Amino acid sequence: MHSKFRLFVALGLAAISLVSCQKRTKKLIGVVPKATSDLFFVSIHAGVDAAAKEFGVDVLWNGPRSETEYSRQIEIVDSMIARHVDALAISADDHAALVKPVKRAMDAGIPVTIFDSGLDLKGFVTFVATDNYAAGRTAARRLAAMIHGKGKVGELMHKPGGMSTGDRERGFEEVMAREFPAIQIAGRQYGMADRAKARDAAEDILTAHPDLDGMFASAESNSIGAVQAIKARGLSGKVKLVTFDSSDMHVEALKDGTIDLMLVQDPYKIGYEAVRSLVTKLGGQTPAQQIALEVHEIGKSDLEKPDVQALLFPKWKTEQQP
Repeated sequence: MHSKFRLFVALGLAAISLVSCQKRTKKLIGVVPKATSDLFFVSIHAGVDAAAKEFGVDVLWNGPRSETEYSRQIEIVDSMIARHVDALAISADDHAALVKPVKRAMDAGIPVTIFDSGLDLKGFVTFVATDNYAAGRTAARRLAAMIHGKGKVGELMHKPGGMSTGDRERGFEEVMAREFPAIQIAGRQYGMADRAKARDAAEDILTAHPDLDGMFASAESNSIGAVQAIKARGLSGKVKLVTFDSSDMHVEALKDGTIDLMLVQDPYKIGYEAVRSLVTKLGGQTPAQQIALEVHEIGKSDLEKPDVQALLFPKWKTEQQP
């Protein structure tokens, strides 16, 4: 009886799915971010929605709350396949763990664009992301200049398995080792995509190395953790800090001298281009295989520049404020 019941339910779900597909009047693009809670992905969502409106497609946006929940992300990708989305865009929480589910989508005939963070997989439509390796190299050179090419620095990393942040960290480490032999990366810890854990990790590095000259934080959450730890110890301006991504807290820390340089992506454009690539593919054309976006370097003196204002405080964001 149980097996018959399960068969009945499966047939029912299949029938519902078929009816749903028949009623669809617009192409449906599934978009799966690494997380839904980070401001970075909120900004990507805005770009996704803008492209969907411009090109006349529907978007199904769903992702795990945290970047460490890659098993949940796998479930979401499989649900997108079952929903028979016309195309799929994904930012993978883990460059290896998400290969099989994404390949299942591709094998089902669903074109896939990868955005923000890559996968150990070929055959996707387009890869849209910041040139993260180059950004990490930039971070190393700017931090090295701030401490005059010698001393100790800490590296506050994001989490294992993420290709985008991993590329930044690799670029940072390789340049420090090759170009600045008088600088030692004295402490390296993961913030695990969590502000509180990132603050604890930054505190650990500062405690172990009271003579630290600088620090690099490779993502939004660990940047905030680094800011909180440095402020709590009264080290603003004393420990040079290069951060990644942006938030209101980043901007305030740049103004008060806790952050010396922000490296900022354009997440709105990443989301927009991811959707546009799939619309192009669904329209029978071939989009660019890779769209690499440059990182923006923002210091305190840059904050009033119109292009920086537009990046940090985009129109869509101000329109959402009460």
